Order: sequence, then C-alpha cells, then structure tokens
Amino acid sequence: MLEAGWPAPDFELPDAAMDIVKLSDYRGSKQVVLYFYHRDDDPGCTVEAIEFSDLADRFSKLNAVVLGVSLDDPLCHEIFRDKHGLMVRLLSDSETEVSRQYHTLRQVERNGVVKFGTIRSTFIVDRSGTLRHALYNVTPRGHAADVLKLIQQLDA
Repeated sequence: MLEAGWPAPDFELPDAAMDIVKLSDYRGSKQVVLYFYHRDDDPGCTVEAIEFSDLADRFSKLNAVVLGVSLDDPLCHEIFRDKHGLMVRLLSDSETEVSRQYHTLRQVERNGVVKFGTIRSTFIVDRSGTLRHALYNVTPRGHAADVLKLIQQLDA
C-alpha cells in the first residue's frame, strides 16, 4: 500500500479519446485526484463518476484535475462517459501496470478462473508529485465531496 508523503508513481495511460495522459504532465501546475474504480457502468462506480463530474468546476477552481482509472478499454470509457455526461477523464489500465503500482489490483479466483478487479481507491497528488492522501477501500456515495474538502485543505 502506498502512503502519504511518498512520491506518486508516474504513468502513461490512454484516455477515452486514446490521448495519452502522463501524471508528470501535471507536475508543477495542478493537484491530481487519481481515483481507481471497478468498471464502467457498475452502479457504485457510476455514482462516484457522476459525483466527481458534478464537482468538476469546483475542483478546477482549486487547480485540481480528476482522473478516473479502471481496467476497461478506452472504447468502453468513451461509451460510459457519453452515456452519463461525465466531466472527468477516464484512463484505461487494461494492462494492469498502474493498478499494480498503486496497489489497487485484486485477484479473485472462482471455479478455477482467475479474474482481476480493483480496490476502490483514491490518491491525491500535490503539484510536486508527492502523495498527500492514499485512501483505500472508499465508499462511492459522498466520496467526491470528501475529496474536494481534502483538496481545499491542501490549498489553504
């Protein structure tokens, strides 16, 4: 598990439009809210994405960007984003590399079949690239508002 005060692992992932997003691109300019979720259109994940989107302007005013990460592919993200009018960038970690770096990957075996899932987690990365918060096993409803409060405290 990652902890506050550690350097945030850098990464490059495609978003729903297949544009590459690098965490290091935000260094020196924006705080980053990086949230990992199970999958597109999962009920809890949908609530979480909509709540982050509803607060997108408030995050932006605090010079923070919100990035959602799941194992779904970019096309799936595009459909999910458009279906719900989401305002957050959704990143595809289909190779599970970033989820492993952030310790959000879980492995489940059922009837001899191994599947990968995600531990719902959120990380707040400051402008210097340092983890300020590492939140594992979060509850989706109300989480975006809680994260906004943490960003406001960092900006104070």
